[in-house]
Amino acid sequence: MNTVGSISTLSLSGTVQRRYFWDPNIRRYSLGIDSGCRILQAFGNSEFMGCHLKSRVSLFKGTRSSHKVSPRQVVCMDYPRPELENTVNFLEAAQLSSFFRNCERPSKGLEVVIAGAGLAGLSTAKYLADAGHKPILLEARDTLGGKIAAWKDENGDWYETGLHIFFGAYPNIQNLFGELGINDRLQWKEHSMIFAMPNKPGEFSRFDFPEFLPAPLNGIWAILKNNEMLTWPEKVQFAIGLLPAMVGGQAYVEAQDGLTVTEWMKRQGVPRRVSDEVFVAMSKALNFINPDELSMQCILIALNRFLQEKHGSKMAFLDGNPPERLCMPIVDHIQSLGGEVQLNSRIQKVELNCDGTVKHFVLTNGNIISGDVYVIATPVDILKLLLPQEWREISYFKKLDKLVGVPVINVHIWFDRKLKNNYDHLLFSRSPLLSVYADMSVTCKEYYDPNRSMLELVFAPAEEWISRSDNEIIDATMKELAKLFPDEIAADQSKAKILKYHVVKTPRSVYKTVPNCEPCRPLQRSPIEGFYLAGDYTKQKYLASMEGAVLSGKLCAQAIVQDYDLLVARTQISPPAEMTVA
Repeated sequence: MNTVGSISTLSLSGTVQRRYFWDPNIRRYSLGIDSGCRILQAFGNSEFMGCHLKSRVSLFKGTRSSHKVSPRQVVCMDYPRPELENTVNFLEAAQLSSFFRNCERPSKGLEVVIAGAGLAGLSTAKYLADAGHKPILLEARDTLGGKIAAWKDENGDWYETGLHIFFGAYPNIQNLFGELGINDRLQWKEHSMIFAMPNKPGEFSRFDFPEFLPAPLNGIWAILKNNEMLTWPEKVQFAIGLLPAMVGGQAYVEAQDGLTVTEWMKRQGVPRRVSDEVFVAMSKALNFINPDELSMQCILIALNRFLQEKHGSKMAFLDGNPPERLCMPIVDHIQSLGGEVQLNSRIQKVELNCDGTVKHFVLTNGNIISGDVYVIATPVDILKLLLPQEWREISYFKKLDKLVGVPVINVHIWFDRKLKNNYDHLLFSRSPLLSVYADMSVTCKEYYDPNRSMLELVFAPAEEWISRSDNEIIDATMKELAKLFPDEIAADQSKAKILKYHVVKTPRSVYKTVPNCEPCRPLQRSPIEGFYLAGDYTKQKYLASMEGAVLSGKLCAQAIVQDYDLLVARTQISPPAEMTVA
């Protein structure tokens, strides 16, 4: 590899960004519109999205069965946006969005200072602006997105904090895309879940959800038709184990928060191999940890969404980098309604009034930002660093000690050739070191390249690796890739060569969903008048996810709108001389 130097930076969120430079004599490849997976004339043909391909175009000849992929095939195809608008959850999310547009206009909008321009902060600001208030959104870094942030390197290629997938079961995100008029920026893939087969290097097993069946029959069909990962007796035992969840509903799901996935499986008599074959991969994809740590509630919530909604498990990729393709439209919307967004505005201290309420935010550059209302929409670990000492013993905040971000590493590798043993889809690696991965040169329009692959991989669990060098991480990743691409990749690069790579470390990402966390998740309305929280760790039904972050922002904004009269009244009263925080 022609690496000639690197720069490392550490942000407040703990994300380490390593930007590698390589020999400028290496030619940077460009998009060829007439080669490979042709996208010319492919977009603008869908009633829903305007961005699906008319027909499949194979880069490499070969066929596949219903469950295996030939090691010599890549198929590029986007699908029409699924019909989501008639689902109960979509309509519920749409109703919440309409609350802000239809609520009584304030005679004087509140100035709401929001710390953190990830999806939670952006969502809070967007819906407050819709309700006639003025959000002032502060972001510590020079890029938008928080846990979906991305950076452009010196050669114009993007690398991201994580591999982000947009599910059909994300109703608030789907509403958000529609409200912004950017539905066409989601590239929907075929309705399948595809798993690598560790005992058969280079082969994959599929769960295909048929379009002609409603939920949950399409999910049952997908499970029953797959005979490579689970035997029929294992399927029956697993189904019996799930019966209490199907009968008990949400109450049962919530009651399983005290058990790990492994403990629940054992209690329900589900064979260990079911966990090994399916739930190790699922646990790592959901929360970057293994089943012996993950709360079973997390798995059951995901299964409920995937099995109860016909298109719940259908996946889409964003068509480019998240800051520009998703975050900027939200910012444009906020600014069009009079709101403000400021980058490079890191909070150093939350200054209090003598009654324990927020007086203002102090930035690291010395600036003071004041408003009528204050929101912290950062990850929970950053919130805990910013909490004033006077608040730390309040039960609402003390419970946050249980919530700790999980480390995760995102790896990007550019190869000197097009890898053929691949899909235009998210793939579950079932590797002990890797979670999910995708060839972004195939799945994403902006990153498309017909001649060279760029694999984006989630390295998890990462706790033992977060402090290791990038070289060690890349070496370990290549050993795992050699099993996934046995004919094309060797650990020593004697086959496919690495042109460059980026390793993005986030020591504290989404909160670690271990047992008994649920009671510790705070409501968006805090016990401090005029102070609110947003973030996927706050109380909402989608746990640690992009959907959870967006929903938390809407719930935070809703609480502020509902408290309008109280908030206006408190701004007209001077704080008392002595602090009386209880």
